[in-house]
Amino acid sequence: MLKKYIWTWILLALALVMVVYLMWGNLFASKEKLPEIREIQSFSMENVDGNTVSLEDTQGKVRLFYFYFTSCPDVCPITTYTLSEVQDLLKEDDTFGNDASFVSISFDPEVDTKEKIKEFADRFHADYNGWYFLRGDMEETKKFARESFQILIEGETIDDFAHMNLIGLVDRNNQLRKIYSAGATNDVDPAVIAEDIRNLIKE
Repeated sequence: MLKKYIWTWILLALALVMVVYLMWGNLFASKEKLPEIREIQSFSMENVDGNTVSLEDTQGKVRLFYFYFTSCPDVCPITTYTLSEVQDLLKEDDTFGNDASFVSISFDPEVDTKEKIKEFADRFHADYNGWYFLRGDMEETKKFARESFQILIEGETIDDFAHMNLIGLVDRNNQLRKIYSAGATNDVDPAVIAEDIRNLIKE
C-alpha cells in the first residue's frame, strides 16, 4: 500500500513543506520594520481653519506629508486624490484621525489663501478631523521640505514652479520612515500605503 501511493505521499509532503515555508516567510516579512531615515524638523504653519499647527500638535500619530500648490495643473490633484483614497481606507477601522493623520502643505501661500485651499481640499472630500492643510512662508516651507524629506521645490510662481512629487511617511516619534514616489503606480497603491500606516501604528 505504501509503495502504491509513494508519489502521492511525496507530493503531499512537498506541499506541506511549501505551506510551512510560505507561512514562515510571511511571518518574518510582516515583522520587518521600515528603516528610520531621519528625524523631521519642527514647523509652525497656518491651518485651513485659521489655527496655527506645529509639529508637536501632530506628534503621536503616524502621518503622511505632501507638498503641493492648488493651481498645479497635473500631479498635485492626482496625488491628493490618491491620499483621499488612503483616507477612506483608514476610516473603515477608525484609524484616520485617531492614530493617523495627513499633512498637506502648500508652498504657494501668496495664491493659496485659506479659502482657496479649502475649495481645493473639499474637491477630495478631505476629513479635516485628521487632514491638515497648511500654509506658511514660502522659503521656510521649501527649506522644511528639503531638509526633512529631501524634497526639492524650485520657482516662485505657478509659471516656473518645479517640485518633486513625493509623499513622506512619518511615525509617531517624528522619524521619516518611507518616501513614496507619487509617479510610480505600484508605489502609491492606496492599499499599500494604508497597510504601511497600520504597521507603523502597531510598533
